[in-house]
Amino acid sequence: MNISEAKNIDMADYLQSIGIIPCKKQGNSLWYYSPFRSETEPSFKINLALNQWYDFGLGKGGNIINFILEQHQTDNVSQALQILSGKASEIKPHSFSFRQQKNLPCFEDIRVKPLENPALIQYLKDRQIHVVSAMKTCKEVHFRTNDKSYFAIGFENNLGGFELRNKYFQGTLSPKGITHIQNGKDSCCIFEGFMDYLSFLAIAQKQTSGPSSINKQDYIILNSVANVSKSINTIASYKEKYCYLDNDQAGVSAFLEIQAKCGQNVKDMSATYREHNDLNDYLCQKKKALDLSQKLKQPGLKR
Repeated sequence: MNISEAKNIDMADYLQSIGIIPCKKQGNSLWYYSPFRSETEPSFKINLALNQWYDFGLGKGGNIINFILEQHQTDNVSQALQILSGKASEIKPHSFSFRQQKNLPCFEDIRVKPLENPALIQYLKDRQIHVVSAMKTCKEVHFRTNDKSYFAIGFENNLGGFELRNKYFQGTLSPKGITHIQNGKDSCCIFEGFMDYLSFLAIAQKQTSGPSSINKQDYIILNSVANVSKSINTIASYKEKYCYLDNDQAGVSAFLEIQAKCGQNVKDMSATYREHNDLNDYLCQKKKALDLSQKLKQPGLKR
């Protein structure tokens, strides 16, 4: 088997022949749990049109030969061709059923552009988010699902996926992972979602000291408490950790796990907004209280 013949082998067919089956299909892509490591969210993708793979965790991809080289930890192309030649008789056309995934959104025709849509900007303003800060860290993502077109604020994670949010929708463009924003500091602030991170920035616009100073720490956005285990090594590398997690059981459990695995220098900052669901709820309610206070100061109104 030569290189040209090898490249004509269907990647999905080959993976099926060695027992690697996709967990879902999105548009023209098949998504797999990575063959190179254990994970709970699929981060390995095959583009069916290009017959190419990409592993978002490794940051590597390519054709089937590149896959064999990575899988067998070799740079010997002749060895890779021998491996493929030996499997040739076992490679059959793939046939996958995704009925168990039918309720998952399938995003197609995905386009990522700068955040500028008036409806999305207004949504941020309604949530009391500092729009300029949001424009620096978020994108505008357009996509189709169920033959309908949508757009949302997109917040990118370290694996190249996006958390999606608009007034009516909340979802994820796979793969799902944490977002690590590095400023070269030895302390970090940890948030469950990007709206809380943006709320922190909005509050910090008016503050100049302590952990609330914008450029005095790094940031870790979990994008789900289910990602706590994925973030432990990153969090543990910091000298000081400030947790701004939700005031619910999931948030408490996440904090306790981080504290148990990352040492006692993990600080629970949720006490500053204890009467609120999360940091964004605190920000919005604080704005409402300020507006009410200003109205009560108007002539003819009593406090």
